[in-house]
Amino acid sequence: MFDCLEQLELFAACFLQLRRTLVDLIPDRMFFVVDKNCIIEIIAILDSINSTIEWFGIHPMPELVFMDIHLADGSAFEIFDHISITCPIIFTTAYDEYALRAFKVNSIDYLLKPIGKEDIEHAFEKLDNLQDTIPENGSRRENKEEELLHLIHSLKKQENYKTHFLIPIKGDKLLPVSIDMIQLFYIKDCQVKAVLTDGVEYNFSLTLDELVDCLNPSLFFRVNRQFLISREAIKDLDLWFNSRLSINLHHSRMTEKILVSKARVAEFKEWFSSKK
Repeated sequence: MFDCLEQLELFAACFLQLRRTLVDLIPDRMFFVVDKNCIIEIIAILDSINSTIEWFGIHPMPELVFMDIHLADGSAFEIFDHISITCPIIFTTAYDEYALRAFKVNSIDYLLKPIGKEDIEHAFEKLDNLQDTIPENGSRRENKEEELLHLIHSLKKQENYKTHFLIPIKGDKLLPVSIDMIQLFYIKDCQVKAVLTDGVEYNFSLTLDELVDCLNPSLFFRVNRQFLISREAIKDLDLWFNSRLSINLHHSRMTEKILVSKARVAEFKEWFSSKK
């Protein structure tokens, strides 16, 4: 798969040489697991969720993982539902909307493709700095949490949420839609649908989880597993039994009740009453 894989066995020399080489090695849908003991060694290349779970189940934790978000059999984030990866992770992807989610799972950097040599070197510098801040007597957790909080704070300043979508319609046409034209997203018969302000529904390619990651959280709220609602679409609320809320929408043709789950009522009230 890689012309240069055979050459990796020769990379017993130095950290700098690996830095220069990694930029040519990071492909789509691949992990790079790196064990750094003075000499850098790539110890595994994994292309799927299943192979990654299996590998981490039988091998000791490496010192660094390069991880592409889109793998052969799904999203890399599914891995963390099955195993715990405690070493630093550097994510590589062509999409910026997963950045905050990445930093919730031990990420120290988030590289957007196309990845240049400077990006790789900067990521390794972050790893060096993180390790240098760990005291000899150990409180790794405290230092890591402080570092991640700093990274997340910096990242929030750079967030770019989706403002428009192109929705496939009949034939070979695409309908441009801004988010202020969307009342809600919901799941019906295992298909995500977008409901516009005129009440028309369209099939949507993203999952609700993916939409939560790429939409501004001040504008959209996931009230339960089935519905992701726009703030501007909410007309009023009814008190419902079992401490839940029922949402009524402006200009909606939906007959199904939209209920805020009991576990999310307090969070929903805080979200709705907060500033945008």
